[in-house]
Amino acid sequence: MLNGSCLCGAITFTAQKAARDPAACHCGQCRKQSGHHWASVQVMDDDLTIHGTPSWYASSKTAKRGFCPTCGSFLFWKGQSDPDTGVSLGALDGPTGLKLERHIFTADKGDYYEITDNVRQGEQET
Repeated sequence: MLNGSCLCGAITFTAQKAARDPAACHCGQCRKQSGHHWASVQVMDDDLTIHGTPSWYASSKTAKRGFCPTCGSFLFWKGQSDPDTGVSLGALDGPTGLKLERHIFTADKGDYYEITDNVRQGEQET
């Protein structure tokens, strides 16, 4: 089980079962919303319990982003027809036992950093 929250604690969440596919996204939208790249893990919707009411921003025709309306923490990414939700790795409490498995949208990464962790990279991979 994984537990997490936003910075102010108004939004908390629990993933009841195993999370999958820890990834860092370097696309322009994730970089602008998070201030750098955004690392997340996928949790099946049936296994995710959210307490509090996040605000949702439709960042494209196919996806929305959930954040705390009080402190602004970027917590969730949800594809329109996906059965799972991306949950912010940075918002998780305590040890997770997770490791990044891939970097996605590396063609869009900022020019101010290099990816040097030897984790698989995909230039436009989703």
